[in-house]
Amino acid sequence: MRGLAEKPEAAAPAAQGDGQSSGLDLLKSLRRLPRVVWLLSLASLLNDVSSEAIFPLLPMFLTSLGAPMRFLGLIEGSADALSSVIKMLAGAWSDRGPRRLMVTGGYLMPALARALIAVAVAPWHVLAARLFDRAGKGIRSGPRDALLADSVAAGQRGRAFGLNRAMDHLGAALGLLIASALLSLGVGLRSTFAVAAGIGLLAPVVLFFRLRDPRRAEAAAPVAAAPGAERTRLRRGFVPYLAACVLFALGNSSDAFLLVRAHEVGWPMTELPLIWLLHHLVKSVVAIPGGALSDRQSRAVVVSAGWAAYAVTYLGFGFAKAPWQIVVLFVAYALYHGLAEGAERAIVADLAESGARGRAFGLYHGCVGVAALPAGLATGWVWDAAGPRWALGMNALFAAAASLLLASLAFGGPLRRSSSSGGA
Repeated sequence: MRGLAEKPEAAAPAAQGDGQSSGLDLLKSLRRLPRVVWLLSLASLLNDVSSEAIFPLLPMFLTSLGAPMRFLGLIEGSADALSSVIKMLAGAWSDRGPRRLMVTGGYLMPALARALIAVAVAPWHVLAARLFDRAGKGIRSGPRDALLADSVAAGQRGRAFGLNRAMDHLGAALGLLIASALLSLGVGLRSTFAVAAGIGLLAPVVLFFRLRDPRRAEAAAPVAAAPGAERTRLRRGFVPYLAACVLFALGNSSDAFLLVRAHEVGWPMTELPLIWLLHHLVKSVVAIPGGALSDRQSRAVVVSAGWAAYAVTYLGFGFAKAPWQIVVLFVAYALYHGLAEGAERAIVADLAESGARGRAFGLYHGCVGVAALPAGLATGWVWDAAGPRWALGMNALFAAAASLLLASLAFGGPLRRSSSSGGA
Protein backbone atom coordinates (compact mmCIF):
# COMPACT_ATOMS: atom_id res chain seq x y z
CA MET A 1 0.00 0.00 0.00
CA ARG A 2 2.82 2.37 0.77
CA GLY A 3 4.35 1.83 -2.65
CA LEU A 4 1.01 2.51 -4.34
CA ALA A 5 0.61 5.72 -2.36
CA GLU A 6 4.01 6.98 -3.35
CA LYS A 7 3.59 6.51 -7.09
CA PRO A 8 1.31 9.49 -7.71
CA GLU A 9 3.72 11.75 -5.83
CA ALA A 10 6.59 10.55 -7.96
CA ALA A 11 4.61 11.03 -11.12
CA ALA A 12 3.57 14.62 -10.35
CA PRO A 13 6.82 16.31 -11.37
CA ALA A 14 6.85 14.36 -14.60
CA ALA A 15 3.32 15.53 -15.40
CA GLN A 16 4.33 19.11 -14.73
CA GLY A 17 7.35 18.67 -16.92
CA ASP A 18 5.17 17.26 -19.68
CA GLY A 19 3.01 20.38 -19.56
CA GLN A 20 6.04 22.66 -19.74
CA SER A 21 7.47 20.53 -22.54
CA SER A 22 4.22 20.79 -24.51
CA GLY A 23 4.27 24.56 -24.19
CA LEU A 24 7.88 24.75 -25.35
CA ASP A 25 7.16 22.38 -28.23
CA LEU A 26 4.29 24.63 -29.34
CA LEU A 27 6.53 27.70 -29.30
CA LYS A 28 9.23 25.87 -31.26
CA SER A 29 6.70 24.68 -33.82
CA LEU A 30 5.52 28.26 -34.31
CA ARG A 31 9.09 29.45 -34.89
CA ARG A 32 9.49 26.79 -37.56
CA LEU A 33 6.54 28.05 -39.58
CA PRO A 34 7.59 29.56 -42.96
CA ARG A 35 8.11 33.29 -43.39
CA VAL A 36 5.01 33.61 -45.59
CA VAL A 37 2.83 32.52 -42.65
CA TRP A 38 4.32 35.21 -40.41
CA LEU A 39 4.11 37.84 -43.16
CA LEU A 40 0.45 37.18 -43.87
CA SER A 41 -0.21 37.15 -40.13
CA LEU A 42 1.46 40.57 -39.80
CA ALA A 43 -0.76 41.89 -42.59
CA SER A 44 -3.80 40.53 -40.74
CA LEU A 45 -2.63 42.30 -37.58
CA LEU A 46 -2.23 45.67 -39.31
CA ASN A 47 -5.53 45.34 -41.14
CA ASP A 48 -7.41 44.53 -37.96
CA VAL A 49 -5.78 47.39 -36.05
CA SER A 50 -7.45 49.57 -38.68
CA SER A 51 -10.74 47.67 -38.84
CA GLU A 52 -11.42 47.33 -35.13
CA ALA A 53 -10.61 50.96 -34.41
CA ILE A 54 -13.80 51.63 -36.40
CA PHE A 55 -16.13 48.63 -36.04
CA PRO A 56 -17.35 49.03 -32.42
CA LEU A 57 -17.96 52.73 -33.05
CA LEU A 58 -19.92 52.19 -36.27
CA PRO A 59 -23.36 51.67 -34.61
CA MET A 60 -22.95 54.96 -32.72
CA PHE A 61 -21.79 56.72 -35.90
CA LEU A 62 -24.77 55.39 -37.87
CA THR A 63 -27.14 56.48 -35.11
CA SER A 64 -25.71 59.98 -35.33
CA LEU A 65 -26.51 59.90 -39.06
CA GLY A 66 -30.12 58.89 -38.34
CA ALA A 67 -29.97 55.19 -39.31
CA PRO A 68 -32.28 52.63 -37.56
CA MET A 69 -31.15 49.22 -36.29
CA ARG A 70 -32.48 47.60 -39.48
CA PHE A 71 -29.97 49.61 -41.49
CA LEU A 72 -27.08 48.17 -39.48
CA GLY A 73 -28.26 44.68 -40.39
CA LEU A 74 -28.59 45.73 -44.03
CA ILE A 75 -25.07 47.18 -44.14
CA GLU A 76 -23.32 44.21 -42.56
CA GLY A 77 -25.40 41.57 -44.33
CA SER A 78 -25.23 43.05 -47.84
CA ALA A 79 -21.53 43.87 -47.54
CA ASP A 80 -20.72 40.30 -46.53
CA ALA A 81 -22.97 38.94 -49.29
CA LEU A 82 -21.10 40.95 -51.93
CA SER A 83 -17.82 39.78 -50.45
CA SER A 84 -19.03 36.20 -50.73
CA VAL A 85 -19.72 36.35 -54.45
CA ILE A 86 -16.29 37.85 -55.06
CA LYS A 87 -14.64 35.22 -52.86
CA MET A 88 -15.92 32.40 -55.06
CA LEU A 89 -14.55 34.00 -58.21
CA ALA A 90 -11.26 35.18 -56.70
CA GLY A 91 -10.53 31.82 -55.06
CA ALA A 92 -10.96 29.88 -58.29
CA TRP A 93 -8.96 32.45 -60.25
CA SER A 94 -6.08 32.29 -57.76
CA ASP A 95 -5.47 28.61 -58.60
CA ARG A 96 -4.38 29.67 -62.10
CA GLY A 97 -1.56 32.03 -61.24
CA PRO A 98 0.31 34.15 -58.68
CA ARG A 99 -1.74 35.06 -55.65
CA ARG A 100 0.40 37.80 -54.11
CA LEU A 101 -1.11 40.71 -56.07
CA MET A 102 -4.66 39.59 -55.30
CA VAL A 103 -3.82 39.42 -51.61
CA THR A 104 -2.06 42.82 -51.66
CA GLY A 105 -4.90 44.53 -53.51
CA GLY A 106 -7.39 42.89 -51.19
CA TYR A 107 -5.75 44.64 -48.24
CA LEU A 108 -5.48 48.00 -50.04
CA MET A 109 -9.19 48.39 -50.78
CA PRO A 110 -10.41 48.23 -47.14
CA ALA A 111 -7.91 50.89 -46.08
CA LEU A 112 -9.29 53.23 -48.74
CA ALA A 113 -12.85 52.36 -47.75
CA ARG A 114 -12.22 53.33 -44.12
CA ALA A 115 -11.01 56.71 -45.29
CA LEU A 116 -14.36 57.11 -47.08
CA ILE A 117 -16.25 56.32 -43.86
CA ALA A 118 -14.39 59.17 -42.18
CA VAL A 119 -16.01 61.66 -44.58
CA ALA A 120 -19.48 60.03 -44.81
CA VAL A 121 -22.44 62.38 -44.22
CA ALA A 122 -25.34 59.96 -44.85
CA PRO A 123 -26.05 56.31 -43.97
CA TRP A 124 -25.85 55.22 -47.61
CA HIS A 125 -22.28 56.59 -47.76
CA VAL A 126 -21.34 54.15 -45.01
CA LEU A 127 -23.10 51.35 -46.90
CA ALA A 128 -21.11 52.14 -50.06
CA ALA A 129 -17.83 52.25 -48.14
CA ARG A 130 -18.55 48.95 -46.38
CA LEU A 131 -19.35 47.34 -49.74
CA PHE A 132 -15.98 48.50 -51.08
CA ASP A 133 -14.27 47.29 -47.90
CA ARG A 134 -15.83 43.82 -48.09
CA ALA A 135 -15.08 43.58 -51.80
CA GLY A 136 -11.41 43.82 -50.88
CA LYS A 137 -11.86 41.09 -48.32
CA GLY A 138 -13.51 38.97 -50.99
CA ILE A 139 -10.54 39.35 -53.28
CA ARG A 140 -7.93 38.42 -50.69
CA SER A 141 -9.55 35.75 -48.51
CA GLY A 142 -9.34 32.67 -50.75
CA PRO A 143 -5.87 33.40 -52.17
CA ARG A 144 -4.50 34.24 -48.71
CA ASP A 145 -5.77 31.06 -47.10
CA ALA A 146 -4.56 29.00 -50.05
CA LEU A 147 -1.10 30.58 -49.65
CA LEU A 148 -1.12 29.62 -45.97
CA ALA A 149 -2.24 26.05 -46.67
CA ASP A 150 0.28 25.51 -49.47
CA SER A 151 3.19 26.84 -47.43
CA VAL A 152 2.99 24.25 -44.63
CA ALA A 153 2.66 20.49 -44.26
CA ALA A 154 -0.71 18.94 -43.34
CA GLY A 155 0.24 18.48 -39.68
CA GLN A 156 1.02 22.21 -39.32
CA ARG A 157 -2.16 23.65 -40.82
CA GLY A 158 -3.98 24.11 -37.54
CA ARG A 159 -1.06 26.02 -36.07
CA ALA A 160 -0.58 28.12 -39.21
CA PHE A 161 -4.21 29.19 -39.32
CA GLY A 162 -4.24 29.54 -35.54
CA LEU A 163 -1.29 31.93 -35.67
CA ASN A 164 -2.97 33.94 -38.41
CA ARG A 165 -6.15 34.24 -36.38
CA ALA A 166 -4.20 35.07 -33.21
CA MET A 167 -2.38 37.94 -34.93
CA ASP A 168 -5.68 39.08 -36.43
CA HIS A 169 -7.27 39.29 -32.99
CA LEU A 170 -4.18 40.90 -31.46
CA GLY A 171 -4.42 43.58 -34.11
CA ALA A 172 -8.07 44.05 -33.25
CA ALA A 173 -7.14 44.54 -29.60
CA LEU A 174 -4.50 47.12 -30.51
CA GLY A 175 -7.01 48.91 -32.74
CA LEU A 176 -9.44 49.14 -29.88
CA LEU A 177 -6.74 50.54 -27.61
CA ILE A 178 -5.92 53.19 -30.19
CA ALA A 179 -9.59 54.09 -30.66
CA SER A 180 -10.18 54.27 -26.92
CA ALA A 181 -7.09 56.44 -26.42
CA LEU A 182 -8.09 58.84 -29.19
CA LEU A 183 -11.64 59.18 -27.88
CA SER A 184 -10.41 59.78 -24.33
CA LEU A 185 -8.22 62.59 -25.67
CA GLY A 186 -11.26 64.23 -27.22
CA VAL A 187 -10.56 63.21 -30.81
CA GLY A 188 -13.77 62.94 -32.84
CA LEU A 189 -15.10 59.84 -34.59
CA ARG A 190 -14.15 61.05 -38.06
CA SER A 191 -10.56 61.80 -37.08
CA THR A 192 -10.33 58.41 -35.35
CA PHE A 193 -11.52 56.73 -38.54
CA ALA A 194 -8.91 58.64 -40.57
CA VAL A 195 -6.09 57.47 -38.27
CA ALA A 196 -7.37 53.89 -38.60
CA ALA A 197 -7.33 54.15 -42.39
CA GLY A 198 -3.70 55.29 -42.34
CA ILE A 199 -2.65 52.29 -40.24
CA GLY A 200 -4.51 49.98 -42.59
CA LEU A 201 -2.44 51.22 -45.53
CA LEU A 202 0.68 49.69 -43.97
CA ALA A 203 -0.54 46.13 -44.67
CA PRO A 204 -0.59 46.34 -48.50
CA VAL A 205 2.69 48.26 -48.50
CA VAL A 206 4.43 45.50 -46.51
CA LEU A 207 2.96 42.75 -48.69
CA PHE A 208 3.78 44.48 -51.97
CA PHE A 209 7.49 44.57 -51.17
CA ARG A 210 7.89 41.33 -49.16
CA LEU A 211 5.27 38.75 -50.15
CA ARG A 212 6.16 36.00 -52.61
CA ASP A 213 4.16 32.97 -53.70
CA PRO A 214 5.68 30.05 -51.75
CA ARG A 215 6.70 26.71 -53.13
CA ARG A 216 3.96 24.34 -52.07
CA ALA A 217 4.96 22.31 -49.05
CA GLU A 218 3.49 19.16 -50.58
CA ALA A 219 5.75 19.48 -53.59
CA ALA A 220 8.66 18.41 -51.44
CA ALA A 221 6.82 15.25 -50.38
CA PRO A 222 4.49 14.29 -53.26
CA VAL A 223 1.55 12.04 -52.54
CA ALA A 224 1.19 8.90 -54.61
CA ALA A 225 -1.36 9.35 -57.37
CA ALA A 226 -2.45 7.65 -60.53
CA PRO A 227 -0.30 8.44 -63.58
CA GLY A 228 -1.44 11.67 -65.20
CA ALA A 229 -3.87 12.51 -62.41
CA GLU A 230 -4.18 16.21 -61.60
CA ARG A 231 -4.31 17.30 -57.98
CA THR A 232 -7.19 19.68 -58.63
CA ARG A 233 -10.20 17.99 -57.04
CA LEU A 234 -12.22 18.45 -53.90
CA ARG A 235 -12.28 15.38 -51.68
CA ARG A 236 -15.21 13.41 -50.35
CA GLY A 237 -16.69 15.21 -47.37
CA PHE A 238 -16.20 18.74 -48.67
CA VAL A 239 -19.83 19.28 -49.67
CA PRO A 240 -21.41 18.02 -46.40
CA TYR A 241 -18.84 19.99 -44.41
CA LEU A 242 -19.67 23.11 -46.40
CA ALA A 243 -23.39 22.50 -45.73
CA ALA A 244 -22.70 22.39 -41.98
CA CYS A 245 -20.71 25.65 -42.21
CA VAL A 246 -23.58 27.37 -44.06
CA LEU A 247 -26.09 26.17 -41.46
CA PHE A 248 -23.91 27.68 -38.73
CA ALA A 249 -23.45 30.89 -40.72
CA LEU A 250 -27.23 31.39 -40.87
CA GLY A 251 -27.05 32.01 -37.13
CA ASN A 252 -23.71 33.81 -37.12
CA SER A 253 -24.93 37.40 -37.32
CA SER A 254 -22.73 40.46 -36.98
CA ASP A 255 -20.99 40.96 -33.64
CA ALA A 256 -22.29 44.52 -33.79
CA PHE A 257 -25.54 43.17 -32.34
CA LEU A 258 -23.64 41.95 -29.28
CA LEU A 259 -22.19 45.41 -28.77
CA VAL A 260 -25.66 46.90 -28.99
CA ARG A 261 -26.83 44.33 -26.45
CA ALA A 262 -23.98 45.25 -24.12
CA HIS A 263 -25.07 48.88 -24.30
CA GLU A 264 -28.69 47.90 -23.54
CA VAL A 265 -27.62 45.95 -20.46
CA GLY A 266 -25.71 48.91 -19.05
CA TRP A 267 -22.33 49.47 -20.71
CA PRO A 268 -21.77 53.12 -21.70
CA MET A 269 -21.21 53.63 -25.42
CA THR A 270 -17.81 55.24 -24.79
CA GLU A 271 -16.62 52.13 -22.92
CA LEU A 272 -17.68 49.55 -25.52
CA PRO A 273 -14.22 49.56 -27.17
CA LEU A 274 -12.77 48.38 -23.83
CA ILE A 275 -15.01 45.32 -23.55
CA TRP A 276 -14.36 44.56 -27.22
CA LEU A 277 -10.64 44.87 -26.44
CA LEU A 278 -10.88 42.25 -23.69
CA HIS A 279 -12.74 39.94 -26.05
CA HIS A 280 -10.06 40.18 -28.73
CA LEU A 281 -7.21 39.71 -26.25
CA VAL A 282 -8.77 36.45 -25.06
CA LYS A 283 -9.33 35.35 -28.68
CA SER A 284 -5.70 36.07 -29.48
CA VAL A 285 -4.55 33.94 -26.55
CA VAL A 286 -6.75 30.92 -27.33
CA ALA A 287 -6.41 30.89 -31.13
CA ILE A 288 -2.98 29.24 -31.30
CA PRO A 289 -3.67 26.46 -28.75
CA GLY A 290 -7.00 25.86 -30.48
CA GLY A 291 -5.31 25.49 -33.85
CA ALA A 292 -2.62 23.25 -32.39
CA LEU A 293 -5.32 21.09 -30.76
CA SER A 294 -6.85 20.49 -34.18
CA ASP A 295 -3.46 19.24 -35.42
CA ARG A 296 -3.63 16.45 -32.81
CA GLN A 297 -7.35 15.67 -32.60
CA SER A 298 -10.25 15.43 -35.02
CA ARG A 299 -10.62 18.91 -36.45
CA ALA A 300 -14.37 18.44 -36.95
CA VAL A 301 -14.88 17.56 -33.28
CA VAL A 302 -12.91 20.65 -32.23
CA VAL A 303 -15.02 22.88 -34.51
CA SER A 304 -18.23 21.25 -33.29
CA ALA A 305 -17.26 22.09 -29.71
CA GLY A 306 -16.58 25.69 -30.72
CA TRP A 307 -19.98 26.01 -32.37
CA ALA A 308 -21.63 24.60 -29.23
CA ALA A 309 -19.83 27.26 -27.17
CA TYR A 310 -21.21 29.89 -29.57
CA ALA A 311 -24.78 28.63 -29.03
CA VAL A 312 -24.47 28.71 -25.25
CA THR A 313 -22.98 32.20 -25.13
CA TYR A 314 -25.57 33.67 -27.51
CA LEU A 315 -28.31 32.35 -25.25
CA GLY A 316 -26.48 34.00 -22.38
CA PHE A 317 -26.38 37.36 -24.19
CA GLY A 318 -30.13 37.15 -24.71
CA PHE A 319 -30.84 36.61 -21.01
CA ALA A 320 -28.11 38.83 -19.52
CA LYS A 321 -29.30 41.49 -17.08
CA ALA A 322 -26.11 42.94 -15.53
CA PRO A 323 -22.94 44.50 -17.02
CA TRP A 324 -20.66 41.95 -15.29
CA GLN A 325 -22.55 39.15 -17.05
CA ILE A 326 -21.72 40.75 -20.39
CA VAL A 327 -18.02 40.65 -19.50
CA VAL A 328 -18.17 36.95 -18.62
CA LEU A 329 -20.08 36.19 -21.83
CA PHE A 330 -17.59 38.02 -24.06
CA VAL A 331 -14.75 36.03 -22.48
CA ALA A 332 -16.66 32.78 -22.97
CA TYR A 333 -17.55 33.79 -26.53
CA ALA A 334 -13.84 33.90 -27.30
CA LEU A 335 -13.71 30.12 -26.79
CA TYR A 336 -15.74 29.68 -29.96
CA HIS A 337 -13.21 31.68 -31.94
CA GLY A 338 -10.23 29.84 -30.46
CA LEU A 339 -11.64 26.39 -31.07
CA ALA A 340 -13.31 26.92 -34.42
CA GLU A 341 -11.74 29.63 -36.58
CA GLY A 342 -8.36 28.10 -37.38
CA ALA A 343 -9.64 24.53 -37.43
CA GLU A 344 -12.51 25.41 -39.79
CA ARG A 345 -10.04 26.59 -42.42
CA ALA A 346 -7.65 23.72 -41.82
CA ILE A 347 -10.48 21.30 -42.64
CA VAL A 348 -11.03 23.09 -45.94
CA ALA A 349 -7.35 22.59 -46.78
CA ASP A 350 -7.54 18.93 -45.74
CA LEU A 351 -10.48 18.32 -48.07
CA ALA A 352 -8.93 19.89 -51.18
CA GLU A 353 -6.02 18.85 -53.35
CA SER A 354 -3.19 21.34 -53.55
CA GLY A 355 -4.24 22.61 -57.00
CA ALA A 356 -7.82 23.24 -55.90
CA ARG A 357 -7.38 25.04 -52.61
CA GLY A 358 -8.08 28.49 -53.97
CA ARG A 359 -11.39 27.21 -55.34
CA ALA A 360 -12.12 25.38 -52.07
CA PHE A 361 -11.48 28.43 -49.92
CA GLY A 362 -13.43 30.59 -52.36
CA LEU A 363 -16.45 28.29 -52.06
CA TYR A 364 -16.09 28.12 -48.28
CA HIS A 365 -15.77 31.87 -47.75
CA GLY A 366 -18.34 32.58 -50.45
CA CYS A 367 -21.12 30.28 -49.27
CA VAL A 368 -20.61 31.22 -45.63
CA GLY A 369 -20.65 34.90 -46.56
CA VAL A 370 -23.83 34.62 -48.66
CA ALA A 371 -25.55 33.26 -45.56
CA ALA A 372 -24.53 36.45 -43.74
CA LEU A 373 -27.18 38.48 -45.57
CA PRO A 374 -30.23 36.54 -44.32
CA ALA A 375 -28.50 36.13 -40.94
CA GLY A 376 -28.01 39.87 -40.51
CA LEU A 377 -31.41 40.86 -41.89
CA ALA A 378 -33.28 38.22 -39.86
CA THR A 379 -31.48 39.13 -36.65
CA GLY A 380 -32.22 42.83 -37.12
CA TRP A 381 -35.86 42.18 -38.03
CA VAL A 382 -36.52 39.81 -35.11
CA TRP A 383 -34.71 42.25 -32.78
CA ASP A 384 -36.96 45.12 -33.82
CA ALA A 385 -40.12 42.99 -33.76
CA ALA A 386 -39.66 40.80 -30.68
CA GLY A 387 -36.55 41.96 -28.85
CA PRO A 388 -32.94 40.79 -28.44
CA ARG A 389 -33.79 37.61 -26.51
CA TRP A 390 -35.65 36.11 -29.45
CA ALA A 391 -33.11 37.35 -32.03
CA LEU A 392 -30.06 35.96 -30.22
CA GLY A 393 -31.96 32.79 -29.31
CA MET A 394 -32.58 32.22 -33.01
CA ASN A 395 -28.84 32.54 -33.67
CA ALA A 396 -28.12 30.03 -30.90
CA LEU A 397 -30.58 27.52 -32.38
CA PHE A 398 -28.85 27.55 -35.77
CA ALA A 399 -25.44 27.14 -34.12
CA ALA A 400 -26.59 24.21 -32.00
CA ALA A 401 -28.08 22.45 -35.04
CA ALA A 402 -24.84 22.96 -37.00
CA SER A 403 -22.77 21.64 -34.09
CA LEU A 404 -24.83 18.45 -33.95
CA LEU A 405 -24.62 18.00 -37.73
CA LEU A 406 -20.84 18.40 -37.77
CA ALA A 407 -20.45 16.02 -34.83
CA SER A 408 -22.44 13.39 -36.74
CA LEU A 409 -20.20 13.87 -39.79
CA ALA A 410 -17.12 13.49 -37.59
CA PHE A 411 -18.16 10.36 -35.71
CA GLY A 412 -20.07 8.43 -38.35
CA GLY A 413 -19.89 10.32 -41.64
CA PRO A 414 -17.41 11.33 -44.34
CA LEU A 415 -15.36 13.57 -42.01
CA ARG A 416 -14.45 10.71 -39.68
CA ARG A 417 -11.02 10.46 -41.27
CA SER A 418 -10.55 13.59 -43.35
CA SER A 419 -11.17 15.92 -40.43
CA SER A 420 -8.16 14.75 -38.49
CA SER A 421 -4.75 16.30 -39.00
CA GLY A 422 -3.09 15.03 -42.04
CA GLY A 423 -6.11 15.24 -44.26
CA ALA A 424 -7.97 12.50 -46.02
